[in-house]
Amino acid sequence: MNNEYIISLIKENKRIGERKLDEYRDIEITYDVSKNAEGSARCKIGDTEVIAGVKMDIGTPYPDSKDEGVIIVTAELSPIASPLFELGPPGSWATELARVIDRGIRESKAIDFKKLCIKEGEKVWMIFLDIYPINDSGNLIDASVLAALAALKSAKMPKLEDDKVVYGELTNEKLKLNKMPVTITFGKINDKIIVDPDLKEEEVLDARLSISIHDGDIHAMQKGGNEGMTIEDIEEMIDIAVKKEKELKGALK
Repeated sequence: MNNEYIISLIKENKRIGERKLDEYRDIEITYDVSKNAEGSARCKIGDTEVIAGVKMDIGTPYPDSKDEGVIIVTAELSPIASPLFELGPPGSWATELARVIDRGIRESKAIDFKKLCIKEGEKVWMIFLDIYPINDSGNLIDASVLAALAALKSAKMPKLEDDKVVYGELTNEKLKLNKMPVTITFGKINDKIIVDPDLKEEEVLDARLSISIHDGDIHAMQKGGNEGMTIEDIEEMIDIAVKKEKELKGALK
């Protein structure tokens, strides 16, 4: 299937698999896929598949936020997910993917980091959120965000003794999430706007915009691609994101 054919379909408001321009592929979320994590989940959007895991430990707070816990998001792009990914240190795409997830959580204040403080200036909870794409069939961002939110939602606090983690033992207390900021990713091809671009469509995108949203409020945006977007383009994407938020939230239940 060549790029010209995909572009010609989009011009006629059609897509591969007979999707509408604003239609997601099927979304499936499975909780607790790892016995060794405090929280874990798998998200599939079409053939795109991502696993997210949460581990927690006690650490030292940052000097500028002595009474707040810490979150560290990492993404590991392995060749198992795509022949374009290489083993080794995180590249620019892995860094961007982790940053999008991190920003959505922070800017929305999805987690109250002050409640993760054990002893101000000395000990706080550290959340390690790891993203592992299993198969990249397009739109890794939205799948990774949903997997991350599901893993955080399912995470249980580890057991503490003398302010030290008892490894392998969890309490019944859940990690509290104040918000669930989902991300909706759009692609622009010529003058058409599409939702949830698959791998073939990503190859012909002029521009990409990912919008982090909760209860209709926009908390973050991430632009990709070589071409620009008009104010009208962005307004159209925001309108669609507001409508699509409920659909993605439904997948998390």
